[in-house]
Amino acid sequence: MIGNRNRRKHKNNWSAALFLLPILGFYAVFYVFAFYFLIQTSFQAVSLSFRNAKPVGFQNYFLVLTHDLFYQAVINTFVFASILVLASLTLGFGLAVILSFKIPGRAVFFSIFMLPTLIPASLIASVFATMLEYRYGILNELFRTIGLGALAQRWLVDPQLAYMAVISIFVYLIGLPILYYTADLSTIDTSVIEAAIMDGAGIIQLFRLILFPLLSNAHKTVIVTTFLSIFRAFEIVYLFTGGGPSNTTDITGTYIYTFMRTGNNIGYVSAASVIVLLLALVFSIIQLRLYQRAGNQERLS
Repeated sequence: MIGNRNRRKHKNNWSAALFLLPILGFYAVFYVFAFYFLIQTSFQAVSLSFRNAKPVGFQNYFLVLTHDLFYQAVINTFVFASILVLASLTLGFGLAVILSFKIPGRAVFFSIFMLPTLIPASLIASVFATMLEYRYGILNELFRTIGLGALAQRWLVDPQLAYMAVISIFVYLIGLPILYYTADLSTIDTSVIEAAIMDGAGIIQLFRLILFPLLSNAHKTVIVTTFLSIFRAFEIVYLFTGGGPSNTTDITGTYIYTFMRTGNNIGYVSAASVIVLLLALVFSIIQLRLYQRAGNQERLS
């Protein structure tokens, strides 16, 4: 009987594999080949026409790793990612918990925070850039209208202000972490919270000692997704500041695009892309390992 059961199980596995074959074929064509092509061209000196490619070994990688602007773009990427992760674990978590209570206008507030995630990021970046324009931007015009014209600034020209403006737009797009936390909060047994309140737990204790540890799976998802989202935030930075002023707000995506649009050496662009992909993969694995180790230590204690 056990043998028959195992045979039926393997038969079901083969049926599932057959259904997955078209998807696997899609990934093989559009992802595996893309990675192969990217790695291959990273060892070549080739233009955008991809003709007359010349092998150059690791020369492209050496040029990328000795370019100061590349390191600045990488540092900016990790700074923006760290700030977004921190904002998601604090502000996003707090808002999700507050919105989980039956407060008046809960659906309206939830829609306000979720709406930016449903709108194309390119549109949001363009709107923010228009709002922060010096002469006719809404923010500066508002300051001038209420008699606070001295507060009007060149938000996207001053390097420090532009840097803070990019951070603000990333924090504004915090709706997805709120959604993750809201989904996980719905699975929590409310009796645990009720027992903590009956034992005299305050709001801060309830947040820090009860709810935050219970949402460990959501934390892991939020950390990985928000961290990697910065590597895909090209359109936000490019349409908002263009990576400027003076490459101050460059991230890896805008850095790569700057060299790609010239079309002179696609091999250099491919080498930079491979390095960025490896960095994202390594740091994602490190994050997951550290979080898994912390979770194991909590269970042991």
